[in-house]
Amino acid sequence: MKTTVLTLAVTLGFAAPAFANDCPNLMGQIDEAMTTTTVDDATKAEVQALYDTGKAAHEAVDHDASVAALEEALALLGQ
Repeated sequence: MKTTVLTLAVTLGFAAPAFANDCPNLMGQIDEAMTTTTVDDATKAEVQALYDTGKAAHEAVDHDASVAALEEALALLGQ
């Protein structure tokens, strides 16, 4: 039992930094999409607010919240 718990803890410890790398990639995708998007100004403002929320969450090491906000922003851009 101890071995199983220890193995799980180590595995999750190595997986967490991998998810952290998703945030900058998603932010880059949003930056790129914003240069060519044809959505209206209200949608652009909503995307920017989600981007800012995602970036703040990433900096606060809340990568789940960051990815959720950034993916929502990409969805608004049709990505």
